[in-house]
Amino acid sequence: MFSSRLNWGIPVNPLSRLLAEKRASGATILDLTESNPTSAGFTYPADRILAALADPRSLCYEPAPAGLLAARSAVSGYYGGRVDAARILVTASTSEAYGLLFKLLADPGDEILVPHPSYPLFDFLAALESVRVVEYPLVYHGGWSIDFDALARKITPQARAIVVVNPNNPTGSYLKKSELAELTDLCRRHNLAILSDEVFSDYALGDNPGRVASLVNVDDVLTFSMSGLSKLVGLPQLKLGWIVTSGPMDVCKQALERLELIADTYLSVGTPVQWAAGPLLALRESMQAQILERVRGNLVYLESQIGRDSPWRVIEPEGGWYAVIQAPRIYSEEEWVLTLLGEHDVLVQPGFFFDFESEAFLVASLLTPPQIFQEGIRRILARAG
Repeated sequence: MFSSRLNWGIPVNPLSRLLAEKRASGATILDLTESNPTSAGFTYPADRILAALADPRSLCYEPAPAGLLAARSAVSGYYGGRVDAARILVTASTSEAYGLLFKLLADPGDEILVPHPSYPLFDFLAALESVRVVEYPLVYHGGWSIDFDALARKITPQARAIVVVNPNNPTGSYLKKSELAELTDLCRRHNLAILSDEVFSDYALGDNPGRVASLVNVDDVLTFSMSGLSKLVGLPQLKLGWIVTSGPMDVCKQALERLELIADTYLSVGTPVQWAAGPLLALRESMQAQILERVRGNLVYLESQIGRDSPWRVIEPEGGWYAVIQAPRIYSEEEWVLTLLGEHDVLVQPGFFFDFESEAFLVASLLTPPQIFQEGIRRILARAG
């Protein structure tokens, strides 16, 4: 009766089962997986946010497939005028942006290449569009980079696009300028598009002149850059994302026309958040300052607790909200997370959730309130200090 696209099953993994049991017992959990900024203790300017959403123009419905010009102009302003509003299409979220782009580029059975390790959402988004995910590896040699030999071997006649997450989640690694040149050359030779997920792009933890902050002005390969309010302003409940299209002028024009046709079928983006886009994006600096202070402070604390001779190791992030911690191999990743939760009431994510190729890695959110983060890290490191 139901579509085969939904044949995922709903397995309850041991970590989820144990977490439910602990919460049912009334245990106080130190949750080091916090990814929701609205529940992480930040101060939001409620009056300005609510005022932005009270614009009386929201009472009039003006269906615009690419989004209201006011919203697209606000996004253009975020890019400092480097992106013409005509190249921007607004969406309800980055996840929806992926769905629109998979519809645009791929037929059922076609392939999208995605990085691993990375955020474990691609399989589900692709399955809903009847598209196949093919993983290509990121490798770590003192810093993360694309394994271009492996990537090239993964490209088949069914490949349609390469996804880059910039910076990656959870490794926090940015695409480098040398990598971008190699990536665009590869895509040009194989007639592939680039999908660049840039939701964490503003959260750099240090300077690096070799880093690529955004792909919005790639001009030789069809490229789609995605972002939105969820991470940039810490407002995941106000559903507004966008796609910036770049590349050769003729193919960009064709892509934008087709994207508008797809978006016109759904018209999913709410009018109030579109009129509010400008005022909400104006909050970006103040909200990001709070988030970056939290993320940097937690990272400094984590690194201060792991000495040179420690069996633990922090895989240094360049940006984003997460820390990857290499744990001693006295346990498997599953044993680590179950032991930490079961015996110490500390919740972290195992590396295999993000398709790390080897063990043992734990992933902790640097968005976690400091008191909880510090106590959680103390308990983790005490397990094998």
